Amino acid sequence: MHLHEMPEAARDRLINQELPEFEPTPCAEGPALSMRRIAIITTAGLHRSEDKPFSPGVGEYRIIPDDIDMDDLVMSHVSTNFDRTGYIQDMNLVFPIERLRELEKDGSIGSIGKYHYAFMGATPPTMMEAVAKDLAANLKEDGVNGLILAGV
Repeated sequence: MHLHEMPEAARDRLINQELPEFEPTPCAEGPALSMRRIAIITTAGLHRSEDKPFSPGVGEYRIIPDDIDMDDLVMSHVSTNFDRTGYIQDMNLVFPIERLRELEKDGSIGSIGKYHYAFMGATPPTMMEAVAKDLAANLKEDGVNGLILAGV
């Protein structure tokens, strides 16, 4: 959807939202991909069926264990602009776990993290800073040093 197609109130809220400022962060060299431990972060609002659904505007994430039964994942993303067709046809479009497992099997990556993480993409960035720091600590604890960012 283009800005000129949006209702005025929604367009103004999007354009005028307060965004955090970040200092420049230089890129750092890391190990070869074949030595990296990789996790997935998706913004598709995925979670286990027993988890609390995502709520609009709340900065939070859900933890998805690597060994999850894919049939136990549900999506509670609430954006009216989000087309779920691809998700329904192939979960790997928003959570590419099968592709990641293929990369591990053929030695392209070192290993897969024990946990993956899901956010709801319709969340204002100002709500995400505290949970991003918490998530970074979880990733570090699991030895993750590479990510697949599956934005929707």
